[in-house]
Amino acid sequence: MWAKRKKRIFDIIQIGYDEDWQSRLFDIMLIVMILANLLITILSTFEDAAPYMGILEVIEWITVAGFAAEYGLRIWTADYLYPGLPKGRARLKYILSFNGIIDMLSFLPHLLPFFFPTGVVAFRMFRVVRIFRLFRINAYYDGLNVIGEVIRSKKDQILSSVFIILVLMMASSLCMYGLEHEAQPQVFRNAFSGFWWAVSTLLTVGYGDIYPITALGRLFGIAITFLGVGMVAIPTGILSAGFVEQYSRLKSLKDYSAETDIRFVRLEIQKGHPWIGRRVSGLSLPPGLLIALIQRSGQVVVPRGSSMVCEGDYIVLGAEGYKEDSDISLKELILKEDHPWANREIRELNISRHTLIVMVRRGGKLLIPDGSLLLLPGDMLVMHTKRTYRDMQAIPPI
Repeated sequence: MWAKRKKRIFDIIQIGYDEDWQSRLFDIMLIVMILANLLITILSTFEDAAPYMGILEVIEWITVAGFAAEYGLRIWTADYLYPGLPKGRARLKYILSFNGIIDMLSFLPHLLPFFFPTGVVAFRMFRVVRIFRLFRINAYYDGLNVIGEVIRSKKDQILSSVFIILVLMMASSLCMYGLEHEAQPQVFRNAFSGFWWAVSTLLTVGYGDIYPITALGRLFGIAITFLGVGMVAIPTGILSAGFVEQYSRLKSLKDYSAETDIRFVRLEIQKGHPWIGRRVSGLSLPPGLLIALIQRSGQVVVPRGSSMVCEGDYIVLGAEGYKEDSDISLKELILKEDHPWANREIRELNISRHTLIVMVRRGGKLLIPDGSLLLLPGDMLVMHTKRTYRDMQAIPPI
């Protein structure tokens, strides 16, 4: 029972599904705490907010306590996040992970002044790290995930463009130093001064604190300014093309799914399920049915033949959708309290001989109907009906 509660807590603090309202509520509360904490940090810099600092500090302490509690729960349930590791190593892996460090720094600097009063100013500076918790919000929204996916897919091109910009900056700084050092020895003292000018010019910032005064220096500055506009446009074009490709790929996948009429169902692997501990290659599935993916501990696992099925996994099964023929109709019927079929056995129903009840869904379970099955209010019936009888032939009596 205790292990089951621990697993449930783990499911709640992970990214929730729409049908898991408790987990979705936790996600919303966490996002609200992150935004409230950052808003308080910003408001505390305004002098007009001084009369409200008492209330803001109370709210801040509440959010910090929430962050600390969440961090403790994530450490406690880390063995579910990394099921293949021992508890100690799983917890250590979470603590040293990027998310673990950000979760810790979101509340720890707020508590350190109580233990080290002499370092209050330094610890307040560390509180700025809490802004990195905004990266956690990225996991809850697909629109933000697209940004990370585009950057990951285009990282090589972006790094190449940044390298070209750095080379151009170095060359520009050395050239400008050679052209302007004699005319402005106090301004262009060394190559680093020229590098600062190159940064402000190539990145179109233009602070105006360093600028050329010689004719050759100004001509060179004009050329570098034009090159700077083009160089800065390169990463922008790469990211823009990446967004177009990503959305086109998502759209094509959606269109492909619509064309092939693929349907997916999710199967929860509970304790005692016969698939636990078996490899995907060893599962006997009907022809046409495949394992699309495995959801494990809030993460998506691409199934391979050697992938092991574990307790608590969600197996997403895919198959071609049912294509309705001209003479067959499948429909769903939900029995209400006053329906004449409610509280009656199937054999007692006055149903056309061309209509069959093929499945009954009751309380989240699927029932194979027989004549003695008692239908209850709230049951959902899946019915098969023969709609055209033109080609039917009478069956001779035996």
